[in-house]
Amino acid sequence: MRWLKIRLTTSRDHVELIESLLLALDAASVILDDGADQPLLEPLPGETPIWDKVIVSGLFAEQVDPLPIIAFIGRQAVVSDHAIEYIENEAWERAWMDHYKPIQCGHRLWIVPEWLAPPDPHAINLKLDPGLAFGTGDHPTTYMCLQWLDSQPLAGKTVIDYGCGSGILGIAALLLGATQVWAVDIDPQAISAARQNAINNQVADTMWTGLPDEFSALGVKSADVVVANILAGPLAELSSTLAALCAPGGSIALAGLIESQRDELLQIYGKWFNINLVNRLQEDWCLLAGTKLKLL
Repeated sequence: MRWLKIRLTTSRDHVELIESLLLALDAASVILDDGADQPLLEPLPGETPIWDKVIVSGLFAEQVDPLPIIAFIGRQAVVSDHAIEYIENEAWERAWMDHYKPIQCGHRLWIVPEWLAPPDPHAINLKLDPGLAFGTGDHPTTYMCLQWLDSQPLAGKTVIDYGCGSGILGIAALLLGATQVWAVDIDPQAISAARQNAINNQVADTMWTGLPDEFSALGVKSADVVVANILAGPLAELSSTLAALCAPGGSIALAGLIESQRDELLQIYGKWFNINLVNRLQEDWCLLAGTKLKLL
């Protein structure tokens, strides 16, 4: 069996309309791709990042005539280019899966897509469904956080993952020896994904997941380790909250900022923490980590 794939190039302002039209015309699936090799910042929870120039691809049954579809959408929205191809069923279904490979994060930890065998069966292997929510280990900010967690003495520690996304950081902390994780996010879909990934990794009993209000209601005073992989703006806004959640002498890791935002966050968090690690990876992404100052 083959599928008809219609590729339509447009601007970000017309993406939602074209996607809706393709689905209304019985597209089996719609995928968005970068049309101009434009990097995107990590999205906030619940956000969908969109490039300025986007390729919107619709998948249809092989017998569908593509020309009326292209003409109809062209009358409703701005389409700068289009292309048609026929692909085998297996190639389409596995295309997104083939993008993900096992990733080694530090000395002990591997992130392994759930359909693949671990490269090192004796390592600490975190099984992940990359399609559930943001946080696959593939993005530099997540990768740096995972490397940092792998380097920490987490045995017997409690951890708060604020802005948990897929739950990857909290799950990694538990697999690395932590005894309890509280995973917090503002996106209900992320909460659901984190719970499912925790179940898949057999750590659901020691990983609480929920919304910020639900977490506040628990009355958790502090944890030994706090990690927050979000953006610079929320990191600044949540600084006092995250500082209060980290126990004196405890550790914190902050990611989701770029190099130009580093000094401002160093100044903000320097009131509570001795920041002793400033890690720069690809695309100017930074990780800040340090120790909570003890009360005199």
